[in-house]
Amino acid sequence: MFKDSLIDTIAAISTSLGEGGIGIVRLSGKDALKIADEVFLGLDKIKPSQFKSYTMHYGVIARCGKMIDEVILTLMRAPRSYTREDVVEINCHGGIVALRACLELVLEKGCRLASPGEFTKRAFLNGRLDLAQAEAVIDVIRAKTDSALDVSLGQLRGSLSREINTIRNNLLKELSFLEASIDFPEEGILQPQYSEKLEGLRRISASIDKLLKDSSLARIFREGIYVVICGRPNVGKSSLLNALLRKERAIVTAVAGTTRDVIEEIIDIQGIPVRLVDTAGILKPRDVIEREAVRRSKKHIHAADLVVIIFDGHQKLRPEDKRLIRQVKGKTAIAVINKIDLKSQIEKTKISKDFGAFIGISAKQSRNIDELKEAIARIVFKGRLPAKESALVSNLRHISSLREARKLVLEAQESLVDKLSAEFIAQNLKDAVSLLDKILGRSFSEDLLDKIFGEFCIGK
Repeated sequence: MFKDSLIDTIAAISTSLGEGGIGIVRLSGKDALKIADEVFLGLDKIKPSQFKSYTMHYGVIARCGKMIDEVILTLMRAPRSYTREDVVEINCHGGIVALRACLELVLEKGCRLASPGEFTKRAFLNGRLDLAQAEAVIDVIRAKTDSALDVSLGQLRGSLSREINTIRNNLLKELSFLEASIDFPEEGILQPQYSEKLEGLRRISASIDKLLKDSSLARIFREGIYVVICGRPNVGKSSLLNALLRKERAIVTAVAGTTRDVIEEIIDIQGIPVRLVDTAGILKPRDVIEREAVRRSKKHIHAADLVVIIFDGHQKLRPEDKRLIRQVKGKTAIAVINKIDLKSQIEKTKISKDFGAFIGISAKQSRNIDELKEAIARIVFKGRLPAKESALVSNLRHISSLREARKLVLEAQESLVDKLSAEFIAQNLKDAVSLLDKILGRSFSEDLLDKIFGEFCIGK
């Protein structure tokens, strides 16, 4: 089934569509060189099939002698290529017309249009990457911060796979001992080494615990957090958004209710991709537009991972402020008092009473904005920052499998303590190994691969 899918030679545009310096049409498969011979005309008249691997050649792509584009052709021979197949990359000019014309030509010559993620899928099926590494490719592409990129690159380089393989090998070691005691019960193998086997299982569960410990933080680096700025009209929400972004993203006026809809931006706060949302002011709606704006603001507040509630320090608390305080009760929130550059009128003790503390800022003058960013990072990390060199689990599929494997290893420990039959203990360990195999792709289903690689872009 899977081998059949490797028969075709595939092609796709592997760069973003639109204007650019270059665009790449990538071919992979047994006929990649043959098709390149038919479409590429080099100045030296040498065919691509005669080129050395890892070389680049100038020429043109032509149909029936008519030039389609002036290109640079790159060749990578199997097995030392991304897919472990013959790979040809045609570097065209970056316009969509030239790229599509080049792609259409190679499809006419016998290529099949690649499905989403098929190049990486072939890299997995041909043994260049395990499944955990293959999944990291899309995370590298989607990384929004340097820290998110570090996590993804670590997984792509195999840091997570090595840790999981170590745990797997230790499980197999304990399992082989148990199966020996099942096969030769008269030898009494298990009982004399009971404490040693129990300690071995405890070390395995501790290794899984170590991987799971920082998984929530790793997922934050990968997926980011959702932070909503809220407050009554004209307290400085849009000014704060602009100060955090360090650019004029939102319109700021002295007219209350200028922001009538949510504004979203992504910023990097200490390596965390933060989806920052400026909401319309919470007030008693005066018309249907304001009613919808307030409804959307409340919806975003409810969905937020963290709420930044902002107050006007130049004015006393109003009923709208107090209603908003009640509304965010139970949410993780930071209280911000804006306009510290003006005379203070707000009852700070009431803010402290509801939030424990507050941060005073001047959004207009960008004062204490860095302190606010640090406060956001402290809340997110909760004093825990994973070591950069450690293997980090950020994929929900991996986390779920590791949790199930840990549960099975703990059950095996309990069975060992209760002196249950070795068959029960061995089955738990077999099931735990099977879960780790699914992470690495040692066992997989077609549906699983379709789900994973279906999230990729075409061309990768």
